[in-house]
Amino acid sequence: MKNPNANLSLVPFVSVENMMRLILEIGVEACMVEIAGYIEEDFRRWPSFDKTPRVASHSDEGVIELMPTSDGIDYGFKYVNGHPKNMKDGLQTVTAFGLLASVDTGYPVLLTEMTILTALRTAATSAVATKYLARKGSKTLAMVGNGAQSEFQALALRSICGIENLRLFDVDATATSKCIANLKGKGLNITACATPEDAVMGADVITTCTADKQCATILTDNMVGAGVHINAIGGDCPGKTELHIDILLRSEIFVEYPPQTRIEGEIQQLEDDYPVKELWQVMTGTSDGRTDDRQITLFDGVGFAIEDFSALRWLRDKIAKTNKWQHLDMIADPDDPRDLFGMIERERARSA
Repeated sequence: MKNPNANLSLVPFVSVENMMRLILEIGVEACMVEIAGYIEEDFRRWPSFDKTPRVASHSDEGVIELMPTSDGIDYGFKYVNGHPKNMKDGLQTVTAFGLLASVDTGYPVLLTEMTILTALRTAATSAVATKYLARKGSKTLAMVGNGAQSEFQALALRSICGIENLRLFDVDATATSKCIANLKGKGLNITACATPEDAVMGADVITTCTADKQCATILTDNMVGAGVHINAIGGDCPGKTELHIDILLRSEIFVEYPPQTRIEGEIQQLEDDYPVKELWQVMTGTSDGRTDDRQITLFDGVGFAIEDFSALRWLRDKIAKTNKWQHLDMIADPDDPRDLFGMIERERARSA
């Protein structure tokens, strides 16, 4: 198999087409199980990473963000947008691409689409959180918001956490119909619900994944019973919330990176010093997760750069064993590193 990084001036690139082909070759659920493993591995070495809240440019229409991190060996970043208004124009709400580079040389070693890859890693992260925080034996998932992320969430929790029953609600009934059609034959017992109250009835796990860029109340306090685990993962930004504050006050709250979550997550409704726990500490045993079966646990997931880094590492390892990539001539490579101008002149001569 050809080595993607044999020539450092040629950068391996994974297109949308090749990403889809790779996922179909491996299997959607298998991809998310594998990515979840990479995420757990990286969360367990959390202190070794550079960490900063995402660099965001907000507008009335949406947000454009850069999400960088490094473990001292590799550097990665993702460019991602969130524009809820796009859907009515036939465009994606979220689009993304990402890059992985060598810290030693600074040279890129991977450039890839990340719209699809982000969907996989977001669902994998929710499943990892659910694995650590939900009651043992949880079988029923309520999904409030049935857009582009919903099928990935359902399948990740099925394959990683053992979810068997799926209860769906969306204010747009066509989104629910789309989700049901896509998940047909995937091993889930699916119920379409007329209201969010109906959807959460009897659920062990509740996932909210709505896209509206506004302060909304998707779940009210009376909808959440004892022992439930909640994944609040809807498109996050300042002023964008999904849960009533009383739910937060009743819950044990777990986050990825507190400085970022306090800006963009559900906990922006609380005081800046309100106590929360970090998911990586639960994984490493330095902090308690769920302590009893009646406790309400809340994963306030906003997405963090280390999860993208994990997904990029996974993809780099995968393409080394396949042909699902192509080279991009991205890095100037003069014979003499000091003679970039001469490289241009020699091209003039060759083109004459």
